[in-house]
Amino acid sequence: MDSLKLVMMRLPWPTEWATIYGRDARLVVEIGFGNGRFLLTQAQQRPEVNFLGLEIATPSMDRTEARMRAAGLSNVRLIRATAQSVLWALCQPASLNGITINFPDPWPKATHTHRRLISSSFLALLASRMADGADLDIATDHADYGNWITEQLQACQLFDSRLASPYVHDEPGRERTKYERKGLAAGSTCFYFKWRRNSIAAADDYPAPQELPMPHVVARSPLSLDQIAQSFEPRHCAVDDGSIRLIDLYKSQRRPALIVDTYIAEQPVEQRLMLEIYRRPDDDYLIRLMPTGFPRSTAGVHRAIDCLATWMIGLDSGAELVRHNLKLEPAGT
Repeated sequence: MDSLKLVMMRLPWPTEWATIYGRDARLVVEIGFGNGRFLLTQAQQRPEVNFLGLEIATPSMDRTEARMRAAGLSNVRLIRATAQSVLWALCQPASLNGITINFPDPWPKATHTHRRLISSSFLALLASRMADGADLDIATDHADYGNWITEQLQACQLFDSRLASPYVHDEPGRERTKYERKGLAAGSTCFYFKWRRNSIAAADDYPAPQELPMPHVVARSPLSLDQIAQSFEPRHCAVDDGSIRLIDLYKSQRRPALIVDTYIAEQPVEQRLMLEIYRRPDDDYLIRLMPTGFPRSTAGVHRAIDCLATWMIGLDSGAELVRHNLKLEPAGT
C-alpha cells in the first residue's frame, strides 16, 4: 500500500478525490484528528466512505498512519495542513458529504477569540464545500466555546440542527477521543453539535489558487555577492491577503549564489521556500525561485521575488532592473 499521507503542495488544485482513493465514494473530512482513534473507528464502521483526516502535528500524522496500516484500512488519507487551506484549495464546491471537528482549541482568552476555528467566515467556507444534506458534527468541552459555536451556527443561514436543540451534552454510542475521555474523567461537560448543510445556496468566494510561470528577475549591480550578503537584514513585505518574510540569507559554498530562506502566507496557502540571487557569467544577477521542496509558483511567490529584487536594487544607486517576467497585480486589487 502506498503512503496514506498526502502532501498538499503536490496535489492538484482542486483535487479529484476519486483518483486519490481509486474509487468514487462519499467523502467525509475530520479536522484535527489528534491520535486518530476516532477517525480509525469511523473508517472501520463505514468502509463504503472515503475519509480524509486533517492535522497540523507531525507526530499525530505518523501515529495515525501506523494505526491505519495496522488495521488494513484503504479508505483513509491524511494531510498535514490547515483546514482552511485544504478546503479552499483542494476541495471543489459541494464535494464533501460530512465534516467532523472534535474539540478544537477554544482559545479561551478574550484577546484570542479571533483565532478560533469556528467563525462566520469558516462556516461560509464549509458550506461552500459541503453537499446539501451533509452532516456537520462538532464537539467541545469548553462552555464558553460551546456558547460561541451556538451563536455562530445560529447566525449562519446555511446549516440546520439535526436535533431539537442546538446541542446535547451526551452522545450514546460515540467513540470517545483521547482528549474527550480525559475531560470527562475530570468532570467536564461536553457540547455535541449535530447540524446539517441545508439547501440554501452558498456563495463560492474561494477560487482555487492559480499557478503562474516560474518567476525570475534579471538585475545589474556594482555590488559583489559578499557586499549584498553583508547588507542583508530580515525583511517583511506586506501584501493584500497575507505577508512575505525574508527570514535569513546564506552563501552557497559551491556556486556564486546567495540563498534566501523565505516564508509566504497568502490566501489560502502558506509556503516555506528558498529564493536565489545568482551571479551569472556576464556579471548580471538572476533572482529566482529554487525548486527545493516542490514549491508552487503562486502570486505570493512572484511578490516575494519582487520584494527581494527591489531590496537588492535599492542597495546601490548604480543598480538597475534589466528585465523580469513577474505577474504583479496593482496594489489594492
